[in-house]
Amino acid sequence: MATPFPDPHRSRLTQETRNHVLELAGSMKRADGDGATAMAAPGRVDLFLALLQDRLPVWLRILHDLSHLVGKGNVADNLLPIARAGIDYYLEIQSAALPAFSSPTVTVRYRAAVRGTGLGPMPDVAPLAAYLAAEQAIGRVSAHVDPMASARLLLAGCFQHAYYEMLTGSDASLSRDDTAEEIVRELRLDAARQPA
Repeated sequence: MATPFPDPHRSRLTQETRNHVLELAGSMKRADGDGATAMAAPGRVDLFLALLQDRLPVWLRILHDLSHLVGKGNVADNLLPIARAGIDYYLEIQSAALPAFSSPTVTVRYRAAVRGTGLGPMPDVAPLAAYLAAEQAIGRVSAHVDPMASARLLLAGCFQHAYYEMLTGSDASLSRDDTAEEIVRELRLDAARQPA
């Protein structure tokens, strides 16, 4: 029996994203000349890029799948699992990224390589903003909401929680679930809640 959910690793988006990560890895290795990750502990950048290649396509697929929820359910309820998944994603990625980019040289090379691959911050923001704009167009998100800014705020809240949890531990602040609820609630997207 076929599963109702396609394998997120087999989609066109997933394959394109993986190809971008491979281009990024190739660009960084060419910048090294001999393929070594100079100024970083051996393998840390490779580990980060391998993790990114595996996790980023799945994360983007989750965000793009929001388009199937336009007009269905409750907008806040639709966003809660997104915020929760975002916290998990950023925690995992940052845990691998920080040791890999302890060298300014590696960081500069990474930035240069990212410019040519399209793997900057917009791949996460765009599908989330598109979902909010679509909900806004049918009156389910307040007309006063800026979809792009709200998408950035949701992802920034996820990123911040992940960063603090990584540094201080999971028991130092709100749980991931409580943080996800707080992030979504404070976006104040509800069309019924107009500013005074």
